[in-house]
Amino acid sequence: MATFISVPLKKASEVDLVKPLSKFVTVSYPAGEEQSEYIRAVEELNKLRKNALGRPLDKHESSLEILLRYYDQLCSVEPKFPFSENELCLTFTWKDAFDKGSLFGGSVKLALASLGYEKTCVLFNAAALASQIASEQNLDNDEGLKAAAKYYQLASGAFGHIKDTVLSALNREPTMDISPETVGTLSLIMLAQAQEVFFLKATSDKMKDAVIAKLANQAADFYGDAFKQCQYKDNLPKYFYFQEVLPVLAAKHCIMQANAELHQSILAKQKKRFGEEIARLQHAAELVKTVASRYDEYVSVKDLSDKINRALTAAKKDNDFIYHDRVPEVKDLDHIGKAALVKATAITPPLSQKFTDLFEKMVPMAVQQSMSIYNQRKNETVNRLVGTMREATNLCNGVLASLNLPAALEDLSGDSIPQSIAEKARNIVQQGGLQSIEQLIKDLPELLTRNREILDESLKMLDDEETTDNELRGKFNQRWNRTPSGELYKPLRAEGANFRNILDKAVQADQVVRDRYNTHCDMIALLCKPENELNAAIPSANPTKTLQGSEVVNVLRSQLTQLDEMKAERETLEGEIKAVTFDMSVTFLTALAQDGAINEEQLSLSQLDQLYGAYNQRVQASLRKQEELLGQVQTSHQEFSGLKQSNTEANQREEVLKKLASAHDSYVEISSNLREGTKVLSHHVYLLTNFLLECFYNDLTEILLKFQNKCSDIVFARKTERDELLKYVLPQPPPQQPQAKPTPPARPPPPSVTPQAATATTPANIPPSVPPTSNPPPMAPPTQAQGPPYPTYQGYPGYFQMPMGYNPYAYGQFNMSYMPYQATPGQGGYPGAPPAGQPYPGYPQQPPQQQPYYPQQ
Repeated sequence: MATFISVPLKKASEVDLVKPLSKFVTVSYPAGEEQSEYIRAVEELNKLRKNALGRPLDKHESSLEILLRYYDQLCSVEPKFPFSENELCLTFTWKDAFDKGSLFGGSVKLALASLGYEKTCVLFNAAALASQIASEQNLDNDEGLKAAAKYYQLASGAFGHIKDTVLSALNREPTMDISPETVGTLSLIMLAQAQEVFFLKATSDKMKDAVIAKLANQAADFYGDAFKQCQYKDNLPKYFYFQEVLPVLAAKHCIMQANAELHQSILAKQKKRFGEEIARLQHAAELVKTVASRYDEYVSVKDLSDKINRALTAAKKDNDFIYHDRVPEVKDLDHIGKAALVKATAITPPLSQKFTDLFEKMVPMAVQQSMSIYNQRKNETVNRLVGTMREATNLCNGVLASLNLPAALEDLSGDSIPQSIAEKARNIVQQGGLQSIEQLIKDLPELLTRNREILDESLKMLDDEETTDNELRGKFNQRWNRTPSGELYKPLRAEGANFRNILDKAVQADQVVRDRYNTHCDMIALLCKPENELNAAIPSANPTKTLQGSEVVNVLRSQLTQLDEMKAERETLEGEIKAVTFDMSVTFLTALAQDGAINEEQLSLSQLDQLYGAYNQRVQASLRKQEELLGQVQTSHQEFSGLKQSNTEANQREEVLKKLASAHDSYVEISSNLREGTKVLSHHVYLLTNFLLECFYNDLTEILLKFQNKCSDIVFARKTERDELLKYVLPQPPPQQPQAKPTPPARPPPPSVTPQAATATTPANIPPSVPPTSNPPPMAPPTQAQGPPYPTYQGYPGYFQMPMGYNPYAYGQFNMSYMPYQATPGQGGYPGAPPAGQPYPGYPQQPPQQQPYYPQQ
């Protein structure tokens, strides 16, 4: 099952950074120490690129550190140099990571004069290398699991960052490996693998089966999303890489789901739901069987399959002979919860722990300050234009709502549900309908009481300890020299007061919910009914069919269509306004170099007028157009209302439709207020919106429990400190007269010993002390050789006496037979061989220390 997916790296072509960047430094900065420092920094940047991209990288954290350091340096350098095609032009060429090309064509390349392209590709390689490092980790120990989870989340965050920024960074269509679709899919895959690592960690730590089941189910969900995204993207399956990845994703989805069912079955067994246990094990067995039959060449599930089958056999046996519990259908089982413990790492430079900006001193502070003020002016301009359009759109929607448009035009048939009302009904049913509100109202008192008890108990601990501290301070005065509890607890009390305020407001909000619910309960219940019952409850008004096709209706529809088109144009215009970018640092640097100072206000306002002047005119034109259209709509609606007022049945039907619309708006408003007001602060939000997993760690109960633990910890520490301090400030018992310690007996004098006596008392068997020698005592030769027998050379008797250290080949120690030397005819031996039976003259004899190992024979 330990099959993890890694991503190959992109390959970059060599680029000379020294020449163009040094030229810019020479032109922009005067000759001197500063210029020389920047040129040296350029050379270091070029070396850093070669180390990061110019050689194969090992699957090790040190290689990843080099890539991240180069990426951080690119992010730091980008605003300090005018990288563009018409100023500082650097063309970067990268190959597609997945497209290996053909025999004749080669792989796909893309060359762009864009530093954003270089950053994107470097970050892609960092993410790919992180995935490779994670896949190499040993998942049998905690260190390996932690490292794998860390690197998979880093890879997911990097790929997700590329997805969000690649189009704006390149300003053209990228290669498929860094396209938003591809990197978005890779981000999901890495996140799924990180979740699986958490599942493995929980399994290794033998956590509760309920937790493991949720982790596995969330991993299955992530793998399923990644598989769907791979499958439904037209271009991705064309890659051989994704053809190999697809079956792994499908297999992992089934495996994680099977693990979730397995651990949930254990939980069902603990709750004595033996039928549910069998149903879940059967489902798990089917999933594993599917993997074994379809994806066995990619993932092995033999161990998991055996484990599930053993559990299923035992469960069936116990149920058949003892429990006889009904086995439900899989579709009738409760859904297993999900717990997402992984999150894509946010890409916020610096990413490297060893990053130091090579060009830290390049941009003067005046330029940085001017850039900051310019960005504020730009944001204000963008917000003003966008805010103006949004306010106008809200005003338009309000006017149309007051005129009951477009619902009034949709209901001309008089005997069917208007489309807008049908959509409102479906929306309420999807959010839980009437039951969700009733469950909310039912559970609110108990939940709020529980939260209040936790808060009261937490604050009571602080009160009791502070009271004790004040009493002791009043008793011991200056001797009680520690920080008063009242000052120490100020942040905690402020936090507790905030929680108290939230609970009080929650009580008030609950009453508002009840009142609004009681007002619209009947109409909300009507919207929750099936379509035929809802249609029957709405009065019919057949005479309004005479209005169909009338000139007034056609004019109103045409005017509403124009308003819709105007709203769509505003959305497009808003996107264009937000997408405007311009690097003012070059302008400020030029002004600083020419004038020695920067007139930021003049330069910024002039540039902003050039950038946004045309957009401002388009916004004003849109406002004038809206005002004109709304006037026409109101005039046409008066004529339309005049025709409908003569129809009593139509008025009754319109009144019911307005009540239904108002009930829907009230329902949405209640949900929206609760979601925004207590989404991360109250336990009952997810009971309404079914956001249990998403809000589990953010609801008020969990926060209050953490607050309670915080209070308990600090109170315990204060009590420990108090006990220690009391040992010093409490009055000591009256000192007793110290008893005189008994005087030790006098030391006896040393014995007087004469030399003769000493000599006489010396044992005869002790030898006199002699300075030790460095030579060890002689050893008797062993009865047999301690090492392997040395080979005997044919024709050279006695060579067995040569010590092993003198033999460069040492045939004997490897039990290899000696191959005799075959002399070449007509050529003498090397060196000259002695007569047969005689050793080489003058050959050194075996040293004595070798005798124990190779004795003479």
